Amino acid sequence: MKKGNLKKLLAVMMSAAMVASMAGCGSSAATTESQAPQETASKAEETGTAAAETVDISAQGDNQEAVTITYANFNASGSNEETLQKMYEAFHEEYPNITVNIETIGYDDYFTQMQTRVAGGTAPDCYELNIENFAAYANKGALAELTGIDTSGYDETALSAFNVDGKQYGVPGNFSNVVLIYNKDLFDQAQIDYPNDDWTWDDALKAAEAIRALDENTYGIYQPITFNEFFKVAAQYGGSILNEDKTAFTINSPENLTAAEMMINKVTETNVQPNEEQMGGMGDWDLFQSGRLGMIPTGIWAFATFTDGCDFAWDICVEPGGTQKATHFFSNALVVNAKSDKKEAAATWINWLASSDKSAQMRIDAGWDLPAVNNQEVLSGYLAITPPENRQSVFDSLNYLVVAPIIEDYSLMADIITDKLTMAASGKITVKDALDQAQSECEAQITLK
Repeated sequence: MKKGNLKKLLAVMMSAAMVASMAGCGSSAATTESQAPQETASKAEETGTAAAETVDISAQGDNQEAVTITYANFNASGSNEETLQKMYEAFHEEYPNITVNIETIGYDDYFTQMQTRVAGGTAPDCYELNIENFAAYANKGALAELTGIDTSGYDETALSAFNVDGKQYGVPGNFSNVVLIYNKDLFDQAQIDYPNDDWTWDDALKAAEAIRALDENTYGIYQPITFNEFFKVAAQYGGSILNEDKTAFTINSPENLTAAEMMINKVTETNVQPNEEQMGGMGDWDLFQSGRLGMIPTGIWAFATFTDGCDFAWDICVEPGGTQKATHFFSNALVVNAKSDKKEAAATWINWLASSDKSAQMRIDAGWDLPAVNNQEVLSGYLAITPPENRQSVFDSLNYLVVAPIIEDYSLMADIITDKLTMAASGKITVKDALDQAQSECEAQITLK
């Protein structure tokens, strides 16, 4: 996000915090990672050039003939299908000529199905993609370019994530990021100050050691040893997975080695983070809710689960930094099938779903993730919800957003790096060897542009 626009957005959000509180809190969809899971669409069949199909919704109106479209998604699976249905009902009141058949598919099956349907020419008229899949689908020509869309109400960073070479192939259906969540009771027991937005990893590790010293079954922090945490922590130490123009891997850079050693030493050296055996099959969210974990960097979608499941006081702050701050950014794209013969209606639906005030308000009220909009009255309701008390940190984190290094072979890259980091965390290889091997294997198996 451009600095000027970011400051403007933060100012709007802070001034809006005085607006009345709204109902709802957090997301009830739990995960054992500190971020949403990843997939890839690298096997999707090529369906033409990305620029070959465009859709202009500016002429879409109430006088159009009645049309029925299909929409597939994964993000509503579980607890939000009812909210999505209410969104559609509100849309249908405004656009009675457009009927939407909604198909909600569980995440575990979603991308396997979509690969098959895109390759076979049976994909829905519009559908949802996570940010990791988006590039592969766009590059394969599976998505229609969207034109004639009023983008003024979107968050700039979220919208730009789905722009390829100046062309918009998707709109952001949601927006979320990661913060540091901490157990205030454990900090009180250890007689140490609560974390704050200025903390570095040195501060966090000192606190983790004090909390670990409370008893043998209590741990200071849990941060998954995965690619998705590594690329962010690398950025916190000035590193990156790829060079600036994405033509070469930089996995084993000195900055990345510092980042990886910090992550893994928490397990292998200080044991402020439990190893796999000590976890005993328990997930990181479960460990936090049990009251035996001091800190966890995880997504804002954890708020509702922790509100319901924690019998202790907890709060949040911006994630710790190394030489600088960096925080995760997530958004799911809503896209139109390049082969659909109902592109205008499909684009009208996804644009309304992603950016209308009614849809955004319903998302906030339901405690789903954030709408990717900049409407101050809608976002003020999110700020007013407690816990956590310091919810402003969600928006303060926007100062430090880092997007995953998206390439077509994202999943392969992520698997290679996660595998090597896991081996280092289990003591099978050194951290340096892990990064050197990951560098070599990615160079051998992945062709960059």
